[in-house]
Amino acid sequence: MWPIKLPSQAVPPKLMPRTIAIVGKYFAAGISESLTEIVDFLQERGHHVVFEAETAQNVALEGFPAMTPAQIGEQADAAIIVGGDGTMLGIARQLAPYDVPLIGINQGRLGFITDISLERMLPVLGEMLDGNVESERRSLLQGSVVRDGQQIFSALAFNDVVVSRGATSGMCELMVEVDGRFMYNQRSDGLIVATPTGSTAYALSAGGPLLHPSLGGIVLVPIAPHALSNRPIVIPDSSEIVIEVVNGRDISVNFDMQSLASLQHGDRILVRRSEHTITFLHPGGWSYYDTLRQKLHWNEYPSAEGRLK
Repeated sequence: MWPIKLPSQAVPPKLMPRTIAIVGKYFAAGISESLTEIVDFLQERGHHVVFEAETAQNVALEGFPAMTPAQIGEQADAAIIVGGDGTMLGIARQLAPYDVPLIGINQGRLGFITDISLERMLPVLGEMLDGNVESERRSLLQGSVVRDGQQIFSALAFNDVVVSRGATSGMCELMVEVDGRFMYNQRSDGLIVATPTGSTAYALSAGGPLLHPSLGGIVLVPIAPHALSNRPIVIPDSSEIVIEVVNGRDISVNFDMQSLASLQHGDRILVRRSEHTITFLHPGGWSYYDTLRQKLHWNEYPSAEGRLK
């Protein structure tokens, strides 16, 4: 594996040729051209390139080994993800048990966690592979659904675990416990349990706070609560959260909006910090605050013409 284990650990000045996996948002316009450029660049530098199996199946690039996420986890030293945040979320959960460092190139829209632009990807990749790189670890959540004492569903979440009502049903009633202690009964459209990474996703749209990724916290954000006094709260990431479905129709739980389970009255959703983490690699000089300014438009001001309208 790449010798990048902790943010404080130094990166060697020159990385030897290693196996690098490529994962692409294969239905995105222009993806084949982007992947071809990256492959040619990596091969010129002496790296061994492999493709994630689904990417290989849907992109017209032949002659490269196609691997499942498990095989990538066992054999690759890093993975380059070309796509949007959804593409990164999907593969990050699958590679989390293997501690494969991830590099994100944004071919999506927002790009909170795929932070290298297409326009600069090759020079930036070159600098990173030469050792000018920042690394950081991000936490995940482990969630499971228990029905009549039996676990019926389990999944990881990088952003959030969301319990919510159906589109045409009324409010749901949820009872929430933290570390075995009753917190509240809540009538709302649902509840978001988010990691610090997920604090800039659905949780932010629902009025939750921003959490720096290095914080050891989990945020609980009610979705359109009946009682306006039900506010978001940040709890330690050592906590175990239990959400019990008390009342409501068409209630479900989703994990990063990508894994879904239908719920019944009495079902209990258990959420805790996962034992796995994800290592992101960023260009040298990368700053989380730069990302916030760019993606949340903190650095934008109305033009003079706009102020006069």
